[in-house]
Amino acid sequence: MELDQIRKIVELMQEHELSYFDMTTADGTHLRLKKGADLESLRGALAAASFSSAPVAQAPAAAAPAAAAPAAPAGSEINSPMVGTFYRRASPDAPEFVKVGDSVSVGQTLCIIEAMKVMNEIKAEKSGTITAVVVEDATPVQFGDVLFRIA
Repeated sequence: MELDQIRKIVELMQEHELSYFDMTTADGTHLRLKKGADLESLRGALAAASFSSAPVAQAPAAAAPAAAAPAAPAGSEINSPMVGTFYRRASPDAPEFVKVGDSVSVGQTLCIIEAMKVMNEIKAEKSGTITAVVVEDATPVQFGDVLFRIA
């Protein structure tokens, strides 16, 4: 793998606001990139992948959330199954799929996550009441981010 290829991957990570990238090629090359990692960790990852030690620009660390989450939220969390953009409604003039206090049933659409220009409906895997909408509409989410809390 060439340095230009790695630079392209870093550019794609920044463009899509990814904080972690891990890839293993068929020839056994393993590349792991993490935003906000210290320079020594990046050099170690590059050396492990058999690259020459060239100066590497450190990506800026992701901003911390403005509000701290409650210590012990009631109920369970519904997490993002993918990286993409979170939408609470099907179109800008449509009503929100769910609001805090709404009762939901299994299979009901909760939101849409746009990934690579494909709109993916995220459906409830269990029934209950929405106690919190954690993500703001039209914001990027990553795999595993909490989207909703349900009791």
